[in-house]
Amino acid sequence: MIKVEWTTTERYRPYKEWPDSYIKKLKEQVTQSNWRLNYHIQPETGLLNDPNGFSFFNGKWHLFYQHFPFGPTHGLKSWFHLSSIDLIHWESEKTSIEPEMSYESHGVYSGSAIPVDEKLFLAYTGNVRDDSWERHSYQLGAWLTKEGDLERIELPLINQPPNGFTMHFRDPQIIQYEDRYLMVIGGQTDDQKGKVLFFESYDLKQWKNLGPLEINQDLGFMVECPNLLFIENKTVLLLCPQGLDKKTVDYQNVYPNTYILADNYSKEDHLLQHSEQQQLLDEGFDLYATQAFCAPDGRCLSVGWIGLPEMEYPTFQEGWAHSLSLIKELTINEGKLYQYPVEETKLLRQSQENLVVSAKETLVIQTENSYELQFKIPNQSKGEIALFSDELGEKALILDYDTENGTVSLDRSSTDYPLNSDYGYTRKVEITKGHSVEFTIFIDQSTCEIFINQGEKTMTTTYYPNENQNYLVIESDQEVKGTYYRLAN
Repeated sequence: MIKVEWTTTERYRPYKEWPDSYIKKLKEQVTQSNWRLNYHIQPETGLLNDPNGFSFFNGKWHLFYQHFPFGPTHGLKSWFHLSSIDLIHWESEKTSIEPEMSYESHGVYSGSAIPVDEKLFLAYTGNVRDDSWERHSYQLGAWLTKEGDLERIELPLINQPPNGFTMHFRDPQIIQYEDRYLMVIGGQTDDQKGKVLFFESYDLKQWKNLGPLEINQDLGFMVECPNLLFIENKTVLLLCPQGLDKKTVDYQNVYPNTYILADNYSKEDHLLQHSEQQQLLDEGFDLYATQAFCAPDGRCLSVGWIGLPEMEYPTFQEGWAHSLSLIKELTINEGKLYQYPVEETKLLRQSQENLVVSAKETLVIQTENSYELQFKIPNQSKGEIALFSDELGEKALILDYDTENGTVSLDRSSTDYPLNSDYGYTRKVEITKGHSVEFTIFIDQSTCEIFINQGEKTMTTTYYPNENQNYLVIESDQEVKGTYYRLAN
């Protein structure tokens, strides 16, 4: 097994200094993992984190992710490039962005992409550390041609944070707004308050600072990955507020991924009109840095990082870490934000089995830990779905439901590989009391995505089963019916 002491020197070693023999051995080690995923995006080696540059260009979907290919640690980041014709099957592209310029000497950090004329415009943060290890942050740009060539923009789009802001100034989202472009970017004030800043441009070259968005809510000490979206006559702001007061949003993860729903964005007042209180985007254990965009087919699509900063995961010992979520469509239903896997996800289905769980009996199914499960639970019922289970249902990821009292809970305490105990082993979601509930669950080797009531609530988690945990065990006090789909690799 490859072991590296991840000192600062090793984490920021230039890419060209890593020998091919090291990467070959690391690939061999990673392929031995029992937790590699069948249908989620994952790194071939090393660490994956934030999704970036999600867009549609030249007849294909494009998606990048932050990547450190040499080990499961946060080191010298690049952008790894994928493309797809169906949002399900992704292929590697040659045009990754590696840290080659002085303005990105210590990492290519997160950003976005937008088609402009015959090219794809990429905007991202360049991370630089000086001799005193002080951070410097630059907002950079590049063009991707239809032929797949990368044309760098030599000078920064924005070369320093505005006055009153620290160097924690990053993750630009570029969107078209009326007759101009907006750059939405996360920042931190000198007194350590999180803010979402806006800049505008008519030519993607000269950028005018519009100042921080007026949000009368706590945004922690720093905002990462802000996205402004316009969905069905509503405005949605996605964000990752670090250090958020739990009186603002009740969360248990180290940092939450949240959203603010509003009637509209007013450029004149630079605020979200009639905005609601911030809410959790996902109520599971492991979703962060969601990126979304409004696609040319009219859908608003999102993807998130299944992982969290500053946390430990068992695959670190195997030379790789993390994945990206399924692609989801965002919609507004009765004034609420819904998230649900895109229609194309059905392409993964290989076989179908109808399930019936009789009242007060137990259904046990042996699986390959690669499936989709759909269940409609009647009202006034209680039960348990054991995912990644052993044959007896004793060691598993446990999903409990109680429709009478309106609760759904997820418990990952029963495992040989406990995760991040400081943040608890259970998550609970409130649903409408006395109503039926629908579950759509995607299981993929060591990853679970749960959608409640067609995406009214979501719970995303990692879970690492042992070799005997390949069963699905279901119990209910009333008869329930469902459908089990085996999914493709």
